Amino acid sequence: MSADRSTPEQAAEVPAGVRAAVLGSGAWGTTFATVLADAGCHVALWGRDEAVARSVTTERRNEKYLPGVELPVMTGTTDAAEALAGAQLVVVAIPSQVARATLTGLAHLVEPGAVVVSLMKGVELTTDKRMSQVVSEALGVPAERVAVVSGPNLALEIATRQPTATVVASVSEETARFVATACSNAYFRPYTNDDVVGVELCGAVKNIIALAVGMAQGRGFGWNTTATLITRGLVEITRLGLALGAEAETFSGLAGMGDLVATCASPLSRNHTLGKHIGQGLTLDEAIAATGGTAEGVKSSQSVLELAGKHGVEMPITAGVVGVLSGALPLSDLASTLLSRPQKSEGVY
Repeated sequence: MSADRSTPEQAAEVPAGVRAAVLGSGAWGTTFATVLADAGCHVALWGRDEAVARSVTTERRNEKYLPGVELPVMTGTTDAAEALAGAQLVVVAIPSQVARATLTGLAHLVEPGAVVVSLMKGVELTTDKRMSQVVSEALGVPAERVAVVSGPNLALEIATRQPTATVVASVSEETARFVATACSNAYFRPYTNDDVVGVELCGAVKNIIALAVGMAQGRGFGWNTTATLITRGLVEITRLGLALGAEAETFSGLAGMGDLVATCASPLSRNHTLGKHIGQGLTLDEAIAATGGTAEGVKSSQSVLELAGKHGVEMPITAGVVGVLSGALPLSDLASTLLSRPQKSEGVY
């Protein structure tokens, strides 16, 4: 296995006029629908907000989530049957903790043989399962037809056609290449990877590290602290990934370090922003309201910590974030808790 190894030119041909359905009309769902449409796919964007669906279709706008961005031609709809009819590619971009309930009700609408892509970043509460596993179970789709997309992919930057790269991971090389070609365009470059476990864990845990970075910056700590948290955060991600059978090289690639840096450093990251609000003294509820969007790390932090516990993996930053969010650890004690850990060699995972 070689991480991020395939170029778009090496990928399989996408059938002419491929139909894609994107489930979730929030910022990331709408952005990925834009990527697909700009790559030549015929896209239907499904969501529950009728005003958003109407605006996407008639005005080529989603001002609620992507203000000021002109969208390509696509169909917005609140009718899941309409969106999924004939779709060869089904992209899931809904909050991770409601994914199973939502998708189970839509399973009968998915076309036989459709490829399903998860854009979700998290670990399911109560089951500690990764999102590709949830998608496969809820929709009744075999793992060979499921892919995940993850990387330094801040929605607003991509929606405004700023160049970036991403990773498409699947246990099936054919599926990964199909998805890579479907979303490849002038500003969005996908690489393929067969390490689904590693790519998904990177996407889930980086949100938690971004919360920690935001908390630190909200308290006025500088770049030394930020760099420390990012670097040691990558150690935590790698430690858990290796315990679950992931490939070490994934964590130094786009889905690992690439996404971690973007999510921890950018004010466009909701997890970073929410953490910063908490660092400035807001309660969790106040921080969620002020952030104005889904910050997956809040709910996933507990499930990631539980998953780590099951495998005997130590994740002190994640544990600290869980403690602060739950109220068990005062924010003022987070830094001292991390710094007072026993000394050891940096290279020890």
